[in-house]
Amino acid sequence: VIGVVIGKTDVRSFPDRKNIGTERYTFNFTIRDSPMYFINVQSWGREEYIRSLSESFRVGDCVTIENPLIQSKEAEREEKFNPVTPSGYKLLLSENHSVVKTSSCYDTDTRLLSLLHLPVKDPQDYYSLGDIVANGQSLHGRVLNVLAAVMAVSE
Repeated sequence: VIGVVIGKTDVRSFPDRKNIGTERYTFNFTIRDSPMYFINVQSWGREEYIRSLSESFRVGDCVTIENPLIQSKEAEREEKFNPVTPSGYKLLLSENHSVVKTSSCYDTDTRLLSLLHLPVKDPQDYYSLGDIVANGQSLHGRVLNVLAAVMAVSE
C-alpha cells in the first residue's frame, strides 16, 4: 500500500496483560491514496520498535507499507480515537512481518501531495465558526465537525 500520511497520533503505552509488569507501545496513523479512500494504520510492539517507527515519518510524507495484516475494524470503539474512514478495515503493523518505507511524494507520485489538503468529512457535514457563534445555545451538548483555518500563530 502506498499513500500519503494525513494524520498521526503520539506514541502511547499500556500495561501488557500477557506479561504483567511490562508495557506494550502503540501509535496510529492514517494514509490516503485517492480523494475518496483513506485507511487507519495501527502499530503495536516493543518501545524501541514503536518509537523508531513513529520517528521515521511525519504527516505529509509518503509511505509504502509492505505485508500489513488487514483486520476488520470495530467502528464504534475505534472511531472514537481515529478518523472515520470509508473502509470497514484497518491495517495492523507487526514488528516481525511488516515494513514501512518512506519516500518523497515527488519520487513516488506527485498526485499524492494534493490529497493532504482534502477534508476527510463530507463537505455538507461541517459547521463554520460563524454558525457555532450564531447558534451556540441550540448546539450545546452536541458533537460537531468544524471547518476552520488558522489565520495566525503567536505567543
